[in-house]
Amino acid sequence: MTQSRTGLIVSSLLWLGVTLFGAYFLKQVLQPPKNERGYINFGIDLVGGTYLTLDVKVNDAVKNDLMEVMHSFVDVLKKENKPVPSVPTVDEKSLQGLLSFESAADASSVLSLYRHDVAFPKVTQEGKNLIFAYSSTQLGDIQKEAIESNIAILRTRLDAFGAGEVGIVPQGERRIGIELPNVSDPEKAKARVGKAAILELKPVFDTARTEEELINRSGGSVPEGTMIVPGRQVSDGFYLVPSYAKITGKQLKSASYQFIQEGMSNKSPHAVGFEFKGEGIPRFADMTADSVGKQIAIILDNIVVSAPVVHVPIENGSGNITGSFSREEADELVSLLKSGAFSAPVEVIEERHIAPTLGAESIHKGLVSCGIALALLLLFSLFVYKVAGLFAFIVLLYNLLFILFGLAMVPEATLTLPGIAGMVLTIGMAIDSSILIYERIREELYEGSSLRKAVDSGFGGALTVILDANITTFIVGAVLYYLGSASIQGFALTMMIGIVATLITGLVLLKTIFNLYIASGATSIKI
Repeated sequence: MTQSRTGLIVSSLLWLGVTLFGAYFLKQVLQPPKNERGYINFGIDLVGGTYLTLDVKVNDAVKNDLMEVMHSFVDVLKKENKPVPSVPTVDEKSLQGLLSFESAADASSVLSLYRHDVAFPKVTQEGKNLIFAYSSTQLGDIQKEAIESNIAILRTRLDAFGAGEVGIVPQGERRIGIELPNVSDPEKAKARVGKAAILELKPVFDTARTEEELINRSGGSVPEGTMIVPGRQVSDGFYLVPSYAKITGKQLKSASYQFIQEGMSNKSPHAVGFEFKGEGIPRFADMTADSVGKQIAIILDNIVVSAPVVHVPIENGSGNITGSFSREEADELVSLLKSGAFSAPVEVIEERHIAPTLGAESIHKGLVSCGIALALLLLFSLFVYKVAGLFAFIVLLYNLLFILFGLAMVPEATLTLPGIAGMVLTIGMAIDSSILIYERIREELYEGSSLRKAVDSGFGGALTVILDANITTFIVGAVLYYLGSASIQGFALTMMIGIVATLITGLVLLKTIFNLYIASGATSIKI
């Protein structure tokens, strides 16, 4: 049915508002304020930037899980007063854990205490040794989880550089690709990506000015189950600590910047406060109780950043990290600790830079292609459908505007070169809706119907066909978005947004334009 006069006025005012806002929106897109992020995220192929490929040391995630399981099992044996094995070890090649007892009888006697669970490694006995090993399925799950966890942490870390602009995708079984488009400080972003941010708390067994001095005190070699870690400053020396840490960043609840009043023994007033959760609280309490009068090393990425002396047991699971931090370094450490430590270390194995000039050229070519497509469609529409063709062209312009609206509204949407290709394709597809409607109107006019009746019949009769065609295409776009790579996703997302825009403009805006044309007193139209 044709709109009432009141409805027509409301619709006209609504589209006028869309037009005015669209003009402001396009200005912000084409000329965003200096040093401010625009409404739309542009991909690395349009604005230039840095592309990183990370290799994830997935085997380290497996080793960490095995060590956690074996140390937890040893704790159970201690509580049950059962035979205790030597220090747990993991073979680098076979990825199997080893607990060695004094005799085969001791190893056999403790097997019943092991928690056999589908998520835990299988344990087999070989003489006086217990062998811990994951199945191939479990190994695959651990490695996949390590990749997914690292991607989540990378997104959090790089949020300061624009999470919506940074593309992070898995590549194969153990690699991650990162796109940093138009990042103001790519070196800082790269440095943040490369930091493991592994926080560990360990009791200090011994300290010395040099590593050699510690080794000599230990009889010429590092004792089994221990390791030597350097201090943050050269003057801090070296520390002998256990290889395995019972308290890590996994148990961290929160981290925050703290300012410690001057006059204390700290080298800097800037510090980082931390608070543990869950198992971290009793573990921290036990460690501080066992270390009264001794040092506890606070280790970040295998460097002792602080080694305070424990005066009293700490029951609440909180403390602080002090040292010669600047305010910026303390804030950076807080950010890293909040993002979490990688499940497995990463290494940058490839770094490529795309110059902004190449991106500018891509944008220019994309705009030229859109302009040429619009010009050809305008000529075609005017030649075939006369005045109605002009209406269809106006609808196309709004269609493109709505696509840009959609890209701005989707939080992580990024416009790439394939996305521009999707926009060009959408232009061609959008005109189909107008053609279907116009052919029905032409048929009605040929049979002698009035213009008002022909318009109503044209829109009503073509509705089912338009919906069917666009819904099926939308489904294809959804499949491409779900299964495709990052560049394919950009194309698919733009196409899906374009389909929605086509339905809105083709069925609503075009009908409003025809109603305004009829309300102006027109009784016929060349079509």
